[in-house]
Amino acid sequence: MKPSQNIDKQIASYPDWRGELLAELRTIINNSDPNIQEDWKWNTAVWVHNGLVCAISAFKDHVKMNFFKGAQLSDPHQVINAGLDSKDHRSIDFSEGDKINKTAIQELVQAAISLNKT
Repeated sequence: MKPSQNIDKQIASYPDWRGELLAELRTIINNSDPNIQEDWKWNTAVWVHNGLVCAISAFKDHVKMNFFKGAQLSDPHQVINAGLDSKDHRSIDFSEGDKINKTAIQELVQAAISLNKT
């Protein structure tokens, strides 16, 4: 199965706010750079561009967006709220009803892509 088909299946498996949010995050990520690619690793949606960029997954009470090199990212919009003790990763945990700062997320994805170019 292609990565995009696995991601479609993952999103469809959550017929509630989590599926809607996963779909919204997917769109934001895909629109961040024309060369970013969807992949499927560790049984979840992952995006790559010259290396790992980010992943999204759903849990019982939240949706997580993980940046693999997040510790190196600047977060001027202060949206990163999880994984703050990790050596490398940083995450955004979204709860039901949270407002999504599309600009901030897109900027983080673009910055994460830039890290893979250095």
